[in-house]
Amino acid sequence: QVQLVESGGGLVQAGGSLRLSCAASARTFSTYTMGWFRQAPGKEREFVAGITWSFNTVYADSAKGRLTISRDNAKNTVYLQMNSLKPEDTAVYYCAGDSRSRPVYAIPPNSHYEYTNWGQGTHVTVSS
Repeated sequence: QVQLVESGGGLVQAGGSLRLSCAASARTFSTYTMGWFRQAPGKEREFVAGITWSFNTVYADSAKGRLTISRDNAKNTVYLQMNSLKPEDTAVYYCAGDSRSRPVYAIPPNSHYEYTNWGQGTHVTVSS
């Protein structure tokens, strides 16, 4: 069972930036599909961005142009760079991973049911 540990959350003013990190314990991290999800108070968990082992990425419409997912397999870490933050980005952000093999052309899934490993979450608060 892989462990995922998020970091980098905090309080930021609207228009500011944060970079979230997710460190994974899996020796085979480079083969994992990784994703970021978020859950705001009183709302359901929603997909933010995903990246496959072959570096294919997909974003929620709310993230396009502002948030960027990346991975560094040498460090067993996936990142979420968040720019031009808005108050509506306030949420707990979760890192998720899935070890199932996917073809090189696969797109990361956007359903939380497709991810089997989860971090504990990191809080992001954007003030207006």
